[in-house]
Amino acid sequence: MPTHYQGTDDEERILNAYIRFTRAFNTIDQTISETFQARDLTSGQFGVLESVYHLGPMYQGQLGEKLLQSKGNISTIVTNLADRGLVERRRDEADRRYVKIHLTAEGKSLIEDLFPEHVQTIRQTFSALDDEEIEELGRLCKKLGLANVD
Repeated sequence: MPTHYQGTDDEERILNAYIRFTRAFNTIDQTISETFQARDLTSGQFGVLESVYHLGPMYQGQLGEKLLQSKGNISTIVTNLADRGLVERRRDEADRRYVKIHLTAEGKSLIEDLFPEHVQTIRQTFSALDDEEIEELGRLCKKLGLANVD
């Protein structure tokens, strides 16, 4: 559904592109989120598990920056994962003020099981595009994202 806003041609073109972008994102995000929801995870919780799994233990602040989450939100996410026994907080040996987030054995097992399914879901979702279109989409998203960084 295109915009109903009656503006200049440029405004309508930009709004229509934005509508298509957000609808595509929401559809893809909903499909991908079903994988997490089947394991009672939010996308933020999955992001923490995946980041720590692939990058190693991280400070909570680093996780927040990487996942574009506020300090309060990342703290809630980590607390919920810790309550489930999937991550643990460990004080930094060198500077006790800092806490690193580590996967527990259960958390590692969960992400090792879940990640291949996640990749397959993304692969299936993006199968509507050929290799060149996927590269172009990635390039355009990066350009758009970098243009709006403060």
